[in-house]
Amino acid sequence: MTTGATIRTLIVDDSAVVRQVLSARLGAEPGIEVIGSASDPIFAMKLMNRDWPDVVILDIEMPRMDGITFVKQVMSIRPTPIVICSLLVGRGARTAMDALAAGAVSAVPKPTTGLKQYLADDSGDVVSAVRAAAAGRARRIGRAPARLPDAAPGPHPGGPRIVAIGTSTGGTQALERVLTALPAGVPGVVVVQHMPERFTAAFADRMNELCAVEVREAVDADRVTDGLVLVAPGGRHLELVADAPGYRVRVFDGPPVNRHRPSVDVLFRSVAKVAGSGALGVIMTGMGDDGARGLLEMRRAGPATVAQDEATCVVYGMPKEAVLLGAVEREVPLPAIAEVIRKHG
Repeated sequence: MTTGATIRTLIVDDSAVVRQVLSARLGAEPGIEVIGSASDPIFAMKLMNRDWPDVVILDIEMPRMDGITFVKQVMSIRPTPIVICSLLVGRGARTAMDALAAGAVSAVPKPTTGLKQYLADDSGDVVSAVRAAAAGRARRIGRAPARLPDAAPGPHPGGPRIVAIGTSTGGTQALERVLTALPAGVPGVVVVQHMPERFTAAFADRMNELCAVEVREAVDADRVTDGLVLVAPGGRHLELVADAPGYRVRVFDGPPVNRHRPSVDVLFRSVAKVAGSGALGVIMTGMGDDGARGLLEMRRAGPATVAQDEATCVVYGMPKEAVLLGAVEREVPLPAIAEVIRKHG
């Protein structure tokens, strides 16, 4: 990826209107250059072989080759940040989730009608996604170095065990790596992953099929129990509430915090207030600083805190900010995070 200020972007969509409007919108952004557009992945690959982009914006449903196949092909040849921009994202479709699992770093929805006006007025998500993708690194996460931390935290006194995880860009792949490695009896896990509405349900369903633990999208008043992973629904905040002898979650509407809803800070701050030293906070790959201050509150309140290390992050943003604040006891590589969680129980 380029180390300069300009983000060289390729748009791949079978709609000429989408290509035209996105090209104009992104081209007007300082630091972003649209180097080309393609109506299908076959043509896109020809363009890329001549001039490889820093970021690709990709639709899923296209002629000659679907977006998921294209993502897999790119990741096998030369891993590159890919942002999915598709109608299927807004509908929470499984295929959009599969694109992230294949290696795309993020996904943003596009509307079914009023495309030109939508992209003109509300294309901040697309612009932010491109900048976040460029700030990170595409890699085959499954091949990350499988080293373990020098020492994993042992059980902590001070209340029922619980694990709180916060992540953003690159988090869907990272969470899959962690959750699929957890045994059924681990402490209850609550997760905030920055995702669009309806998308979190598809993600939770997919993880539930792959994992030994039960994974589902959280509903207000769900109890936190061993072997259960609750994922905050897109568009709503999630916080932990004491409910003797354990905990439940509160899912609620509210203004964005750190530009996000759900917000990792909202979750971590609630854990700091009610969970005590029986909790473990984990901050993983993501752009920005959401979760850093909340993790600091957790550490001050007694819970153990860890961050995914820079070498295995797609975007070393959220973990870095937490480290700089002094919120992190230790950084560990992605392959070791599941072991840290297991030993916490």
